[in-house]
Amino acid sequence: MTHTAPHYPIGDLAKRTGTKVQTIRYYESIGLLPEPARTSGNQRIYGQDQLDRLAFIKHARDFGFPLDAIRELLEMTDRPAASCAEADAICRRHLTEVRRRIGRLQALEGELKRMVETCSHGTVADCRVISVLSDHEKCCAEEHEPVETMPYKATA
Repeated sequence: MTHTAPHYPIGDLAKRTGTKVQTIRYYESIGLLPEPARTSGNQRIYGQDQLDRLAFIKHARDFGFPLDAIRELLEMTDRPAASCAEADAICRRHLTEVRRRIGRLQALEGELKRMVETCSHGTVADCRVISVLSDHEKCCAEEHEPVETMPYKATA
């Protein structure tokens, strides 16, 4: 009985990792994932190593690591006996950035709360929400850097 290594078409790889097919192709195009082998019909075929690497990338992205940091972390995995000080430094930088973003989000939360609390539910002409968004000077938030947006879902 011969044992063959598992191989996955791109759709299976996407399902197993919770990653979109387009994202997998993008990661290949920027070198985060190596070019896969191809079938005789020229379809991409992936092995366990690519599955593991993509799962690593996906998990790191779930933690919000930027692609450059992920690239550095992946390069470190090729040197398992090396010190992890560099990985620690990457994680510390990311933690600092996450804390900065949390501060910005908290300031945004405070301003949104003030806007909602001071809305008189009258007419649009007197609406505090519209007023603040129309006139930057009326806003109490100190920082106005773009905050990464989260998907907005309107409630019915």
